[in-house]
Amino acid sequence: MGSLIKLFPFRCGSSVLLVLLILTFGGCADLKRTFNVTSIDEEGNEVKKDLEMPSKTLLMKGMDDYNVGKYFTAIEFFEEILNRYPFSPEAPLAELKAADCSYHLERYAEALVLYEEFENRHPTNESIPYVLYQRAMCNYKQMDRVDRDTTGAVKSIALFKQLLRAYPDSPYSAEARTRIATATEFLANHEYFVVEYYVRTQKYDQAIIRSRYLLAMYPDTEIAVKASEMLARLEAGNPPRSPLTSWLPKLNLPSWNIFNQNDAANSTAAD
Repeated sequence: MGSLIKLFPFRCGSSVLLVLLILTFGGCADLKRTFNVTSIDEEGNEVKKDLEMPSKTLLMKGMDDYNVGKYFTAIEFFEEILNRYPFSPEAPLAELKAADCSYHLERYAEALVLYEEFENRHPTNESIPYVLYQRAMCNYKQMDRVDRDTTGAVKSIALFKQLLRAYPDSPYSAEARTRIATATEFLANHEYFVVEYYVRTQKYDQAIIRSRYLLAMYPDTEIAVKASEMLARLEAGNPPRSPLTSWLPKLNLPSWNIFNQNDAANSTAAD
């Protein structure tokens, strides 16, 4: 160490240079044991993590946090497993639960990528029906208002149908059918919103075309009744002249309450 001091003269208070010397000359293991890594949980509290924990302990701690809804800290334990023990027996579950954490944190685009990566890496895993359901849910949860983008509804329907084709007897089949029905109502309401826009702007030919399209594509939806009435008036040359509020459905997506009650149970099915 004396030769090092001669090569790198510094004052006793130069702690930064000391740390650099430790890192450079093989002190990394000692540094890890000396310094704790601190993260912040969802309540703003500091949480210290021991970098030397084995994968089993990391998984246990991650699941402890996950099961009580501490997704911010749980995901860090799962990611630590993937970074340090990518080939361990605990890694597949860590991958899946990291995706679940992102989902519960409403990071749906990020969660979707993680579920897709899990499916690509583990195509024969027993959790694939759940993963496919969650991929559909990531799109479903991004449905917003009927006057906005319908991509989430379209993609979620396609994925729910894929689930039903591939795994018709899975525990998620009944819920998938319910979600398909709701997403279909969303798309039908979007079409009716477009019809109303054309009526309001007096583009009646376009309104007739979109009304016929709505009835052809979504004949069994609740809004189809109003669409039929609107089409009859348009074809008779008697479009609504007064404000259209009474003709229009509410623009918000139908309440999620009746569909969300099983989400928590579904999300832990692969635990």
